[in-house]
Amino acid sequence: MNKKMIVYIIGKLLQVEGLLLLLPTIVGIFYRENVAAIYAAVAAGLLLLGTLAGRKAPDDRRFFVKEGLFIVGISWFLLSLFGSLPLCFSGEIPSYVDAFFETVSGFTTTGATILTDIDSLSRASLFWRSFTHWVGGMGILVFTVAFMPVASGRTMHILKAEMPGPTVGKLVAKTRISARILYLLYGVLSLAEVVLLLFGGMPLFDSLLNTFATAGTGGFTMSNAGIIGYHSSYIEAILTIFMILFGINFNILYFLLVRKMASVLRNEELCWYLGIIAAAVLLVTWNIAGMYDTVATAFRYAVFQVASIITTTGFVTADYDQWPMFSQNILLLLMFIGASSGSTGGGIKVSRVVMVIKSGIKEIKRMLHPHGIVTVDFEGTAVSARTLNNVHSYLVLYAVVFGTALMIVSLENLDFHTTFSAVATTINNVGPGFNKVGAMQNFSGLTDLSKVTLSVTMLTGRLEIFPVLLLFSKYFWRE
Repeated sequence: MNKKMIVYIIGKLLQVEGLLLLLPTIVGIFYRENVAAIYAAVAAGLLLLGTLAGRKAPDDRRFFVKEGLFIVGISWFLLSLFGSLPLCFSGEIPSYVDAFFETVSGFTTTGATILTDIDSLSRASLFWRSFTHWVGGMGILVFTVAFMPVASGRTMHILKAEMPGPTVGKLVAKTRISARILYLLYGVLSLAEVVLLLFGGMPLFDSLLNTFATAGTGGFTMSNAGIIGYHSSYIEAILTIFMILFGINFNILYFLLVRKMASVLRNEELCWYLGIIAAAVLLVTWNIAGMYDTVATAFRYAVFQVASIITTTGFVTADYDQWPMFSQNILLLLMFIGASSGSTGGGIKVSRVVMVIKSGIKEIKRMLHPHGIVTVDFEGTAVSARTLNNVHSYLVLYAVVFGTALMIVSLENLDFHTTFSAVATTINNVGPGFNKVGAMQNFSGLTDLSKVTLSVTMLTGRLEIFPVLLLFSKYFWRE
């Protein structure tokens, strides 16, 4: 393992986080908040530490899959450990465990919160809390690869480990250029959302923070009232559209930009993704129609909540804990399915779900025709045995992590719906769960053990299991 190269890249990463912390510092200065000094001090400390670690590039700048996985796995822990310091030092979240939970939830774009009074936070902390969504949505290591000189062409190992989905492809030949294109597209879409929210009468600061939460499919709100407080069907419509857009594979959005419509129209995952959304909206609307004055009102709440859950954003405009169990279970299933691979959304991913379904059908056909040649086709080509094995291994490990976290959180002795959904919503990076961690509740009542467990679960879910679990594998540490 190229340890010097790992230290060098982590140093660059800490420098990036230090620079990013200057943004809430500026916000604090603009609003004349004392907390600005704390953000500035933490930023300075990270810049110094990062400069010391990354002051000189090693002679051997090569690294392979092992180094890439290690860098991704350890970096997200460090990002959260240091990123939570301003919240704790300022006293706005006095408990470091709570501050760590909130920061992990931000960077992993989960949106689960321990805050009972969001309105009491300073503007600087509100900005940092939501900005972690925007940074974590595309991936801070993708940003580092795109804009800082870190390594050779082997940076694709970092991109593969950080980007969600069973497969990751480059848009162009060079990884760095691909990363820059992704961030440019990410930025343009974010800017478009800010402008459209401004047209709807939302203040600039609110528009920025809600865009950060939407683009990263995170879901942190900047007030106790949340999205409900704007009382605007226009704002809900804009948020719904952009949640769905940011839940699409960014390769597809790039193909739209360069007008490769054939590649878009034949994308199987996109068809499944939109089809699942449409089916879920229709079923939920039908199921809750009797609870509202008109079908149109029921549809408005259904489409927003379905888009919010399947993209793992976690915004709320209705207390779905009061909906019929049929609709609640649809939302629970959507938590697990998640968004598209290569998007900012969480969950298992639509592509994996489709591959597993087709793999099951293949086994049925093979039983009926034992001598026939049966393949699993996806996106117009046969899926390799290696990819299918990766998908199956992922699901097995996913179940192991889920079960372990479920047993630890069950020590709280809460009801099953609360316990199960707390783990489900964190490992899938959704945000709110059901009952005591539901749409109108939060995670503040849990013990520190559960909060730490769910923090690890959020990181494991965001990094898609392997980079985190490999850190604890004896095979990983063998030379």
